[in-house]
Amino acid sequence: MQVTWTGAQATALRMALGLTQRRFAEKSGIGLSTVKKWAALGDAITLSERTVGDVVGMLERATPEQRTRFAAATVLPLLPGGTADTVGCEWSPGMWTAAATSVADDLTREDLMFDRRQLNRALLGVVVGGQLFEPLERWLSDGAAPVVPGRARAGVGLQEVEELENAARVFRTWDDRHGGGLRRKAVVGQLSEVNELVAEAHPPEIRVRLAGVMAQLAETAAMMSWDSGEQHLAQHYYALAVRAAREADDPAFAAVVLAGMARQLLSLDRPGDALELIRLAQDHAAGRLTPATEAMLYTREAWAYAKSERPTAFRRACDKAHAVLDGADRTGDPHWIHYFDAAELAGTIGGRLLETARREPRFADEAAAQIGRAIELRQPGRRRSAALDQLNMVEARLIGGELEEACRVGHSALVVAEQTASDRVAKKLIRVYNRTGDFVRVRAVAELRERMRPLVAVTA
Repeated sequence: MQVTWTGAQATALRMALGLTQRRFAEKSGIGLSTVKKWAALGDAITLSERTVGDVVGMLERATPEQRTRFAAATVLPLLPGGTADTVGCEWSPGMWTAAATSVADDLTREDLMFDRRQLNRALLGVVVGGQLFEPLERWLSDGAAPVVPGRARAGVGLQEVEELENAARVFRTWDDRHGGGLRRKAVVGQLSEVNELVAEAHPPEIRVRLAGVMAQLAETAAMMSWDSGEQHLAQHYYALAVRAAREADDPAFAAVVLAGMARQLLSLDRPGDALELIRLAQDHAAGRLTPATEAMLYTREAWAYAKSERPTAFRRACDKAHAVLDGADRTGDPHWIHYFDAAELAGTIGGRLLETARREPRFADEAAAQIGRAIELRQPGRRRSAALDQLNMVEARLIGGELEEACRVGHSALVVAEQTASDRVAKKLIRVYNRTGDFVRVRAVAELRERMRPLVAVTA
């Protein structure tokens, strides 16, 4: 099995070995400027096959303690012949056994005290493989979560619960409009307050609705944490959201959360793990899904197939998504699936075709057609999605050799990208900037690169 390493993984190895950039370069025989570039570009840069051999040699000579530190800080395969399930990360103690309120209390406290200067450790604690599925699947199959009976806490009635539900809706719109950043702190703070209410004894109706609010806030915190590059926090918030959704007796929303976990793993190049999560979501919520939610799950399935280079399965899953979404009655949709419309479907399919076009350029035109439909149909205010759509279009046009059109779209994309504090947009911007390096002698491309350079410098 060919192992792909990124600058982020190479940097994680250097830190696990306790070496400075200069000492790592000396010991590995790799240029110091290259080691510095890995640290700056992280996941946006992939190591050459020859360099991978040098880095793997460093890992093979590491002590068991150093290998353990490295395994805890990465979710990618480590050694030739090894499997991706040997990462060694596990759920924090009590994630699936302690009360949800206790888990939420520990998680929000850790988050609010998290040192942003340690962002290079953001992959620490991400759980993959059997250690991800087994406890999650077992916990979901244990039956309905118990409802604690009791008297309503003074001042907590249906009106206050409705206000909290409305607040959760507003916070959810912040994710795609603004990304992470300071607004993420507000969501985490609100989650902490709701968790205190859930810990009290309430009548069943109020407790179930409070659990629903907790699930939605935890999912929003997960999306914002992921979009801020804090992967392990994101995964733990997703897990908390699954727990709270089950306590709210809402398997459909639990399926949406599992789909979010799957999408995160897709971004970390774990398509097999993502596919297992999607199948778990489909089984868990069978018979309780609206057409839009069902279609969304099919697109996640298609995404995993595309990542696994299974084009026939990808096309089949895309056809299923269209079959259930096209012409569907959306009047009964919960608010949290309103985002998934024809634009989102086209953008998701276009993005996967673009990934294929990087290997096989003949797919560039088809990718551009889907992405163009997404741009045309995208609702105002969805800044992150709009920025990703347009940056994807730039890359598709570059692959297709349509440089002038790529630059025209590129300038529009930068206007949107500047309005969102999104780690995903930042990484996509670096990818597009690197792609334009093949055409630096074209005046229009050179001008676009000049405008992009300050943004790339900030994100690097």
